[in-house]
Amino acid sequence: MLDKKTVLKQYFGHSEFRDGQEEVVDAIMRGEDALCIMPTGGGKSICYQVPAMLLEGMTVVISPLISLMKDQVNALTQNGIDAAYLNSSLSYTQYVRVLENIRRGIYKIVYVAPERLAVSDFASVCRGIKIDLLAVDEAHCVSQWGQDFRPSYLKIADFVNTLGCRPRVAAFTATATAQVKGDIEYSLRLKSPFRITTGFDRPNLKFEVLRPKHKFDELLSLLRARADKSGIIYCSTRKTVDEVGKKLCEAGFSATVYHAGLDDDVRRQNQEDFVYDRRSIMVATNAFGMGIDKSNVSYVIHYNMPMDIESYYQEAGRAGRDGNAADCILLYSKGDVMTNQYLIEHSEPNPDLTPDMQELIKARDYERLKMMTFYSTASTCLRSFILNYFGEKSSGYCGNCSSCLTQFTEVDITADARKILACISQTGERFGKKLICDIIRGSNRRKIVRWGLDTVPAYGELASHKEPHLRAILDHLEYEGYITSNAGKYPTLSLTPKAEPVLSGEASVAMKIAKPKAPDVRRSKKSTRTSSAETAAAATPDQRLFAELKALRRTIADETNVPAYIVFTDAALLDMCKKHPTTREGFLAVSGVGKVKLDLFGDRFLELLIAHKKDK
Repeated sequence: MLDKKTVLKQYFGHSEFRDGQEEVVDAIMRGEDALCIMPTGGGKSICYQVPAMLLEGMTVVISPLISLMKDQVNALTQNGIDAAYLNSSLSYTQYVRVLENIRRGIYKIVYVAPERLAVSDFASVCRGIKIDLLAVDEAHCVSQWGQDFRPSYLKIADFVNTLGCRPRVAAFTATATAQVKGDIEYSLRLKSPFRITTGFDRPNLKFEVLRPKHKFDELLSLLRARADKSGIIYCSTRKTVDEVGKKLCEAGFSATVYHAGLDDDVRRQNQEDFVYDRRSIMVATNAFGMGIDKSNVSYVIHYNMPMDIESYYQEAGRAGRDGNAADCILLYSKGDVMTNQYLIEHSEPNPDLTPDMQELIKARDYERLKMMTFYSTASTCLRSFILNYFGEKSSGYCGNCSSCLTQFTEVDITADARKILACISQTGERFGKKLICDIIRGSNRRKIVRWGLDTVPAYGELASHKEPHLRAILDHLEYEGYITSNAGKYPTLSLTPKAEPVLSGEASVAMKIAKPKAPDVRRSKKSTRTSSAETAAAATPDQRLFAELKALRRTIADETNVPAYIVFTDAALLDMCKKHPTTREGFLAVSGVGKVKLDLFGDRFLELLIAHKKDK
């Protein structure tokens, strides 16, 4: 008789559960509902796929995107598990066949979009069969305060009520604040759920924020240092995606693009080219990626700053899903803030929300944009900033982010801060950061002269300072709570009570400033930094063997028409290099190798491993 450990090894090739997985599996098997918060790449799917194989009835998985369903079903089928999906990509004949197979009890797991729950023929079929588990993936979509709100997610609880016998309901997401967690429990009507948050930290990810003068030149430098790696570049607009994608192709990179403005067939083909490793770089808007299970993404570069920490962390987390070292790099410029403000102001209104709720959500979006801007300009540990945002305590030093790896010196900025705070006060707290910088630098812009701002006492007091330095001080004063920036299209600055002691000379202000880096003459001119992926590659036990295993995997993937990572992940290939098995029993001990994959691919990989050993 199957048990959880046997299922884990036989079908998924793992000898041990990851952090938190076993506890969720046990709770579901006890008949409990569950709310599981795990970081991207933390193995959420195992938490419902293992119980699905142990429970008598069928498991229904609510999933928001077609790409996620297809990848998950491909992987399950390769592992010997009967699974299917129902979505708009199926022909009518295929759709009817899947429904009939559901009636006959063929599948253990079926993936559906939330919109499908309201379709009468599907709901009718579900009422006639035994459903033991309903798993809600990307559950933050149920919350109006989450970054990917989908109104159709609100109808999940109604669907559950139509079933003859209520199944266990388990909700899964990677990013959720306390408010979003509460919304998930309430909207899905979870009954005394087992709650677990395994931690938001992804130690294998290296976080960097760069502020280049020329973004595209910096991007080229980053990509040349990662020429043999697969990665995603996120841009804030479709226009930028098209421009960056075109310029990368002209520069000789294997890139493709993805955004909602493309024809459906083109978008689908471009995604498959990336997932199937026919193209190594995907340039995309945030329309790409939710649920993408491609394990060998070794870097995610944000060409523009996203709107919020939730989106950033979810998108950045698509790097390093196999556990190997990976890079998450944000190329920041102050223009990104203005672009995001424009996108918030011109976002499509949600017809399911009242005007008052629309305004509340807009105010929330501005507040989250403010936190994202703080992250992008922070001199503190970037990892700690993210973890603290999600309510998780951290040491304040990770040693694996651009802040922790940069040498800072603490500078007393009291004199400058006092003049800036005075300028905000003297102008009636009516202006934003740009105009305050112009006034205190003594700009003669027409607006300043026309409004008489050149007569305020603070005018020109910091004329010798460059605007970026003053902006950095303003960002620091806001982050530390000396000033606040109101939400809205035209944010204005206001003083807080904390500013009074500084203005009166009773308190000082200090700020961390990055020390200039001395040039390293030993480094190559082509690459100015070492990526986490390069560091990981250098640690690979046998580079030649790893390359041969990847080539064999590519051949098998082409033969079976599946992405290479579904045959075996890079982590599995690295474990083969490390353990170098020469027998079927030894091959079964490799992480990610189960009985089904042993039978499907074991002999071909063993033949290569044995031949490689003889050549040494």
